[in-house]
Order: sequence, then structure tokens, then C-alpha cells
Amino acid sequence: MWIHEHRHWPNFTWDAEAIVSRLADGRYRQGHLLGRMEVLGFELKREANLKTLTNDVVTSSAIEGENLDAQEVRSSIARRLGIAVAGLVPASRHVEGIVEMMLDAAQGFSMPMTNERLFSWHAALFPTGRSGMHRITVGSWRTKDAGPMQVVSGPIGRENVHFEAPDAWILPDEMAAFLAWFNQKNTLDPVLKAGIAHLWFVTIHPFEDGNGRIARAIGDMALARADGIPERFYSLSSQIETERKEYYNQLERQQRSTPDITDWLAWFLDCLGRAISRAEQTLGNVLFKAQLWDKINQNPVNERQRSVINRMLEDDFKGHIHTSKYAKLTKCSNDTALRDIQDLKLRGIFVQNPGRGRTTSYRLPEQIDSSPDL
Repeated sequence: MWIHEHRHWPNFTWDAEAIVSRLADGRYRQGHLLGRMEVLGFELKREANLKTLTNDVVTSSAIEGENLDAQEVRSSIARRLGIAVAGLVPASRHVEGIVEMMLDAAQGFSMPMTNERLFSWHAALFPTGRSGMHRITVGSWRTKDAGPMQVVSGPIGRENVHFEAPDAWILPDEMAAFLAWFNQKNTLDPVLKAGIAHLWFVTIHPFEDGNGRIARAIGDMALARADGIPERFYSLSSQIETERKEYYNQLERQQRSTPDITDWLAWFLDCLGRAISRAEQTLGNVLFKAQLWDKINQNPVNERQRSVINRMLEDDFKGHIHTSKYAKLTKCSNDTALRDIQDLKLRGIFVQNPGRGRTTSYRLPEQIDSSPDL
């Protein structure tokens, strides 16, 4: 028996004593992080928001096995938020659609969720009307013509069914109940509401594809209500992607259980706590970047140097910098690259790694010396 076949569905219950400490810890972490963000300047908060939203979009798709170009995602978000950043690149129609959905969830957190809003999100996810090579129903609930909605694995003929969603013909009633509950103003903590909404929507599985990404967007919307701000400074999707195997294990166990969702909520709250702790690292990176540029701007660098430093500060930059890599990134000669690098090393902006000759490489410092450049 699947959870939605249980006679008490969807009257969820949980053991309050088992989750109260987790909820309190998560709320404390939220307050501490948002308090730290509040004292930062406007530009630093915008940078942290941009970084978090980029991670959110990229990792939510990665959970479903879809790899997006982080540069495209970052550029799309920056343009929509009116943030001037270096190195903007054109974004594909598909990336633009995902970004549009995630920003609508975060920025429109106080607005009610409706069928039409969900249909718009779904249409944004699948602008061509196809999932891969397969044509799907877009901007509407799945139909009975699509057959049973199952999550399966394994070879044909020996499939393992992990989950089977409710029949298509009852979707209007199922979604009406879900939306009435989600839009209702009650005493339920919005963090708990985020966890319940995530599970509830995934269980209904109202669309032919994209249900996981939309469920996480709905969860983020509830978390934005908990924070009371449209900016996102922690990414639950990033943490879920890190714990992807356990995430799917938890979902499958709950789908095969009863509407007592204590175990799911306990895992969800623990995962959220880890996501907020991880956000402290993001905040540290943003502060480091600001301190580094404060030091650099005491004696500005040239455009080649600025370009390479910005590239090294990006999350997807791999390895260290060396002469030939610098020359390739800036389209200059090796001699010019070496002069630029030696200048940055002298100023304490680059640190030389162990090794000599062709293996000589450089990195950014781990801490910023605030003393003036030579």
C-alpha cells in the first residue's frame, strides 16, 4: 500500500517530541545566519543572494540528473535581478525558464499558490513541450493517456517500482486539497510546512515530469515565508544534492508507509540544519572576495589581472593558475602573463605553491593581509 492509498491520507501526523529539538535548532540557525547577513552592506548581500540562487538552480536540476551550465544560470539570475557582474554569458531558453520559476518562488513567497501559477512554472521548465525526446503534457496535470505514473529502476522486464502516484483522474481533487492547505494561514511553523509540502507534492506527482524540481521550489517558497524575506542565503537543494541517495531513500520509505511522517520530517529538518551550516561557508567566501577587492583597489590591477582574479574566485574554477593557463585565459603572451603573475605575487594577491620550473603554480591567499601594497 502506498501512502496515498491509506485511509487517513492526507491527514499527516507526527511525533512532536521527536522533532521539536530539531525544529528549534533549525530556527536558531536560521536566525543566526540572517542576523549575520543583516549587518552586511547591500552589495555583499546581493552577491550572497546571487551565489545562493545559482547553487539552488544548478543543484535542484542536478538531483534529477540534469547538468546546467553554472555560468549561464548565474548570468540569467544577475540580469533578472539587475546585478552588474563581469563575464555575463547568454543563457539558453531552458535555463531561463528554470531561473524564472525559482525567482518567482522566492520573490513571490507571500503570494498564494494556484493551479495557474504551477502551470506557468511547468511550462517554464519545458519550453519546447518535450522532456528529452518525448512529447509531454505541459502546463496541465498529467492525463490518463500517459499511463500510470511510476518511478522505476532496473532493466526492462525486471523493473523495480519505487513509487506509484495517484491516478490521473483524481488529480484535480488532490491538488485542490493541497493548495487549500498550502495557502491557509494557520499556526503550523512554516519550516514544518516546507517539509510537508515537499513530500505531499512529490506524492501527488501531478505532472508528467518536473515534479521534483517544482516540489523543491514550493519548499523554498515556504522557507522564504519562514525567513520573511525574498533573498535566499542558504540552499536546501544544494544539501539535498549532496545527500541525494539518502534523500531518495527517505522519500521511498515514506511512500511505502503511513501518513505518520515523523521520520521524514526529522530527516528534512536535519538536512535543513546542515544546509544552513553550509551557508556559513558561502558567507565566508563572499566576505573573502570583498576583502580581497578592498585590498586590490588600493592600487588597482590591469584588466587582464582583474579578469583572472574574478575567474579564480568562481566556484567552478579548477586547480591553480600558472603562466600558460593565465596566457590562455587572457589571450596574451607567456612573457606578459609571467610579468602579471609576478606583480600579483609581489603584492601578496597571489601565493606561490611548492614546486619550481614548469610546475610552478599560484593560488589566492587564504587570508587577506590588510596592509597596503608595495
